[in-house]
Amino acid sequence: MKIAVMGAGAVGCYYGGMLARAGHDVTLIGRAQHVQAVRRHGLLLDTQTFQTHVPMNASTEANAVRGAKLVLFCVKSTDTRTTAADMAPHLDPDALVFSLQNGVDNAEHLRAALAQEVVAAVVYVATEMAGPGHVKHHGRGELVIGPTSKSDELIAMFATAGVPMQTSDNVDGALWSKLILNCAYNALSAISQLPYGRVVQGEGVQDVMRDVVAECLAVARAARVIVPGDVWEAIERIARTMPAQFSSTAQDLSRGKRSEIDHLNGYVLRKGEALGIATPVNRVLHSLVKLIEDRDAAGAAEAESFSSVPEQHVKRPLI
Repeated sequence: MKIAVMGAGAVGCYYGGMLARAGHDVTLIGRAQHVQAVRRHGLLLDTQTFQTHVPMNASTEANAVRGAKLVLFCVKSTDTRTTAADMAPHLDPDALVFSLQNGVDNAEHLRAALAQEVVAAVVYVATEMAGPGHVKHHGRGELVIGPTSKSDELIAMFATAGVPMQTSDNVDGALWSKLILNCAYNALSAISQLPYGRVVQGEGVQDVMRDVVAECLAVARAARVIVPGDVWEAIERIARTMPAQFSSTAQDLSRGKRSEIDHLNGYVLRKGEALGIATPVNRVLHSLVKLIEDRDAAGAAEAESFSSVPEQHVKRPLI
């Protein structure tokens, strides 16, 4: 099958790489440094069980989705609307678009922007970009998708590529379950710059996480969303199965990038306000991450401004 990965970061590269390794025609669409590395050497797929270079196509242009029958949409939630508009003119009419993103409303935004079928997918994988064209897999990798007429074909195709997939009639609940995991871990990992296994060992941290979960579940109930399973058990399992993993929010902040916090704790905060549910712990975590983002953005702007001052105007410290 011809497949395009729109937003070839850690998640997109992992799933795109696994599918390409299984023999599918995959094109990664992403940042120039990764695209250049993939064009030169293929994607370095570095998993827990094997390491290999996977030859595949790569592009920086949205029109590279043309001809794809499956599009893995993996951009940051902050870029969903603009990226959807960029690729819309180039999509085949019968293309299927998978939203492999954090947050709970990305598929809704994609359906509003695209004529093609859009399927929400819940992603459970620990992965990071370890360098240009190098994706490092730390664990798991299963997908849960919403109903589609192509479910059986897709499940078989992904299974052949080594990716477990199942469908759910309650994908909204599954998305909320993942959202709650992210709300419990992402900000704390980002603020502390610690991996999950270390975060949960912090003094008082598990009580904070329980408060986050309680707030999220209260908002979900008010929104009439049925969250499946034992959420707290799932949170404890994350620390056991991904102890060395840093959250995507932590990775963003460590690189001086804006995160998706507005679509995680920030989403719960806004949804709670709309439904009359107080979410003070989510509010604090959201505000702290935003402060760090603003501090880093101001520091980067100051550094750029300083670097633009002619050398003769730069005051030297006395020695």
